[in-house]
Amino acid sequence: MAQLLTAADVQRLIANPSGEARAETAAKVAAAFERGALSEAERQLAEQIFRVMVQDAEVKVRESLSSHLKSSANLPHDIAVKMAKDVEQVSLPVLEFSKVLSDADLVEIVRSSSAEKQTAVAKRAEVSGEVANALIDHGKTSGVVAALAANKGAALGDAEVSKILDKHGSDVTVTNSLVTRPNLPLALSERIVHIVSTSMRDYLVERHDLSDEMAADLVLAAREKATIMLLPAGAKSTDVIEFAQQLHSAGRLSPTLILRALCSGDMAFFEAAMSVLSGVPIINARLLIHDQGVLGMQSVYQYAHLPLDLFPAFRAAFDVARDMDYDGGDRDRQRFAARVIERVLTRLEQLDQRNADYLMNRLQQLAA
Repeated sequence: MAQLLTAADVQRLIANPSGEARAETAAKVAAAFERGALSEAERQLAEQIFRVMVQDAEVKVRESLSSHLKSSANLPHDIAVKMAKDVEQVSLPVLEFSKVLSDADLVEIVRSSSAEKQTAVAKRAEVSGEVANALIDHGKTSGVVAALAANKGAALGDAEVSKILDKHGSDVTVTNSLVTRPNLPLALSERIVHIVSTSMRDYLVERHDLSDEMAADLVLAAREKATIMLLPAGAKSTDVIEFAQQLHSAGRLSPTLILRALCSGDMAFFEAAMSVLSGVPIINARLLIHDQGVLGMQSVYQYAHLPLDLFPAFRAAFDVARDMDYDGGDRDRQRFAARVIERVLTRLEQLDQRNADYLMNRLQQLAA
């Protein structure tokens, strides 16, 4: 038993039975337990000491035990649960680091505990889908959900992210945490962009005394730019079509967004948008759009019910974008769009003055 308590330790406890002395003893026994050099009899005795100490009236004693055993893989389950349900000073290290606690333990604690305890669970190295859903459903503050969203080890599928947006999407700390998650689907990323842009519009109206119309125009332009930036090069066709369908269902698949995408070289999105708006299957829409004659693209454009006075800009942007490539450097998307718009404006000079002025104004807005 020398590894656990020496004669000097026992004598000190007898002479000074204070909380500090017991806390030091708890640390010493826990350290010996963690080293794993105890015999079976010594290990069982250490566990008995732990079961006494988790009942200690002094928080500092229980806190010392928790801080030294928080990561122990050999800690008996009942002791881990006892500490996890203790006051925050004792429970938080165990809730965040102990692998002894089961999902059932964690869900029970999440449903009945404080925001501080919930946040500790949300920060665990791994958070299962079951525990993540409990945190989303029962989180007492948005900070709990923000911590979960920021945790790359949390099992957040599309359904969980969508639920987070439904319940906490208006909180900027939550959306900021979500945008840092890797491999978010396009549809969910666009939802985040829309939520953030709506909050921006309200802020501009309330804090900067802008009219609703002016704020809406500014935010629409910013949202469309951000939406286009979501489109990765080489995205799967099915993802892009789903993305276009979501935008259409939400009323956000606007002519300016489609034209902006086309000017940025996002041909796959342009094809998907035309297919969704026209109701023409994507394969047929592509054949019509890329037809060498003059009627194919014009036909699908008309079926899409896009503004007829914008068709010359779409036609010119398509012809230019089809014949250009990204340069591969930094900000190549922005430079590509600037070159497309410059060439399109040159082509549109051949139109009558009224139409040319209108289209140039729209394209210059896109380039801004």
